[in-house]
Amino acid sequence: MKVKVISVLEDNYMYLVIEESTRDAVAVDAAVPKRLLEIIRKEDVVLRAILTTHHHWDHARGNEELAELFPGLQVFGADERIGALTHKVTHGQELTFGAIRVRCLFTPCHTSGHMCYFMWEDDSPDAPALFSGDTLFVGGCGQFFEGTAEQMHTNLTQILGTLPKDTVFCGHECTVRNLKFALKVEPENEMVKEKLAWARQRDDEDLPTVPSTLQEEFLYNPFLRVTEEPVQRFTGRTDPVEVLRMLRSERDNFKKPKERPNPQAMLAFDWGLFGPFLEKK
Repeated sequence: MKVKVISVLEDNYMYLVIEESTRDAVAVDAAVPKRLLEIIRKEDVVLRAILTTHHHWDHARGNEELAELFPGLQVFGADERIGALTHKVTHGQELTFGAIRVRCLFTPCHTSGHMCYFMWEDDSPDAPALFSGDTLFVGGCGQFFEGTAEQMHTNLTQILGTLPKDTVFCGHECTVRNLKFALKVEPENEMVKEKLAWARQRDDEDLPTVPSTLQEEFLYNPFLRVTEEPVQRFTGRTDPVEVLRMLRSERDNFKKPKERPNPQAMLAFDWGLFGPFLEKK
């Protein structure tokens, strides 16, 4: 099982999972068809299905176009709002694509119909993979748009947190921002410091910070560390659900990173191209 990480839009990831013996493939969150088709052609594979984690446009907007391009394409998801949906799945349901097996994991909160997908191949040395959409990020978790702290706590501790501690592919590249917040929560956590330095280096080199592993996430992700004393001290709460609720509130209000100036715009200023527009009438 081969996973292609495909960076799209501003900070999204979609994925192409390839069954290497048959060259069949499954896409996860196919938001940008043109980019996906480029990878499909390059890898010389046949797209058999799309797994959509949730209905938001930056995860599902390519479904209709791909369904037209590939007659008979299967589109799986847990929310009727997902475009071109052909198969509505439920928690614990298992799917098979050649040698690739998939377990559907219902994680409502970010949206009421959010589904994660746990994939593996029997008798394969490759690590299993969790496609966590906007439920679990590297160093963080998704916003509670259509759910509660109680739901997210269940998602993180009982649904995802009990999986094999191998590989996590999330829906967005927001690792540096998440770890800056994690450092505010636990300023003495050496694992946070190390991961943040690594993530900044990857960001500078325009390289992805995914995948991570659940084993690592438990060491630096504050949303998975709600029973740890420093995290509870930061939130002023001890009940794990209340700790999570406070963390999410604090993260939502955490300062946004300074936007980098557009390099083309800066060059235009240097050349004086904006001068005529800036002159006072």
